[in-house]
Amino acid sequence: MRTKKSFFASARPIIIISVVCLFSSCATQNLFHRENTASYASLDSLALQGSAQHTIRPDDKISVSIWNHDDLSIGSIFGIYNSNEVYGKWVLVDQAGYISLPKIGRVNVNGMTVTACEIKLRTAYAEYIREPIIVVKVLNREVTVLGEVKSPGVFLLEKEKNTLFETIGRAGGLDFYANKKEVKFIRNEKEYLLDLTKMEDFEQNNLVLQSGDIIYIPTRKGKTLDKKAPTLLPVASILTTVVVILTFINN
Repeated sequence: MRTKKSFFASARPIIIISVVCLFSSCATQNLFHRENTASYASLDSLALQGSAQHTIRPDDKISVSIWNHDDLSIGSIFGIYNSNEVYGKWVLVDQAGYISLPKIGRVNVNGMTVTACEIKLRTAYAEYIREPIIVVKVLNREVTVLGEVKSPGVFLLEKEKNTLFETIGRAGGLDFYANKKEVKFIRNEKEYLLDLTKMEDFEQNNLVLQSGDIIYIPTRKGKTLDKKAPTLLPVASILTTVVVILTFINN
């Protein structure tokens, strides 16, 4: 009997630890978890950055539409067959900031806004076309939405002004386990924490996004345990019963 009691006594801590381990699920790796690198920021402070227009840079994909001149256009929005990035109708800004266009050749557009680029091209094409109407579009302006949204992914900024909540809506909206108090926002390799529950004025504080922004919606505590509960409870119940029996035998 002493041998059995000794065996059960030694096994009891192991069983108890097993039960604890089952319920204290291990934390999953978080790609965006960095100690002491993020700081809380108001949407107002970031909104000033977001209000700036996109400036054309190397590797941007540009379409140039010239009214009534499909032969000079690249990815014209005026043509019968509207072409865009999907069909490869664009010109790539090279590493020196130049694009090559019909008639006028290489043009430096690096650092220009879309409006400034349109003005420059209108001036250049005015030698061949009377009062040219030109529309320039940057086709690869993208933001990334990850985490607790229904449809995470990469989203094109199709309009000139694209807001935080509009883009979250395009991602299907926040999921049930979304942690709205610690939303991680990454811009230009700098990380911010946004508390979306403290916004007093939806329209005034709605952040305007820039190309390259990353929005990560973290998970509230309890999701892992909730997901594993149906599997863990039967096992935990058995282990708990064993612990009770061993305690009774030892006593």
